[in-house]
Amino acid sequence: MRDFNKLGFALGLWLFAVPAFATDLAILHNGFSVRHERRENLGAVTRLYLGADKSSYVDIATDQIERFDREVMPPIAIAPPPKPKPQNLSEVINTISDRHHIDPDLINSVIHAESGFNPRAVSPKGAQGLMQLMPQTASKLGVSNPFDANANVEGGTRYLSELLERYNFDLIKALAAYNAGPGRVERYRGVPPYYETREYVAKIVRDFNRKKLAQRKAAAGATARAMGSKKTNQPPALVKQAVIPNVASQPVR
Repeated sequence: MRDFNKLGFALGLWLFAVPAFATDLAILHNGFSVRHERRENLGAVTRLYLGADKSSYVDIATDQIERFDREVMPPIAIAPPPKPKPQNLSEVINTISDRHHIDPDLINSVIHAESGFNPRAVSPKGAQGLMQLMPQTASKLGVSNPFDANANVEGGTRYLSELLERYNFDLIKALAAYNAGPGRVERYRGVPPYYETREYVAKIVRDFNRKKLAQRKAAAGATARAMGSKKTNQPPALVKQAVIPNVASQPVR
């Protein structure tokens, strides 16, 4: 009996690895139970088949089996993978800003000028999405859906980064090329004499400067309060990029 108990204990441990599709239970006198698909009485022993394969079985002394029960296995519910938490636009811009080392305020200013933060915007010329990518440009940048905010901002920011490198980080030329195309910037060796392009560049620069100057003022006030003074002679440096001089926006006649 002691040897059988040892066998029953080992068998009980092994049975935890048996797939859950077995639905019959052999209840033993020692308290163990054996799941099996089918059984065969061989007289002194009962052979319990543990799976579809006939070679997978265990022989139990028939007098050690108290009874057989039918076990109803509930269906296994597989939970769907959790959906990723959608990012808001500020998080998208900050993430892409870090990736391309471009000030997020500049990206925001470009989006403000291009689409007014409307991800479904379409221009009369066919530019699409937040950063108004032309279909050909979007295709070159690998943006399959220009109306997807994340993909559009990623593509537009990467394009702006490429233009900045192309013009030795001259932001004015890069913005002009973003609006009018690099060919026209190179043809005129600077901002093309188009009212739309000049107004576009000026609008972005004004908006960007406004943000940076407000940040400097807030930082200076915080520093002054921390020092117990109303004024400070050392305003903090601007983050990531200096304030850009304003650009004239007079129409070309």
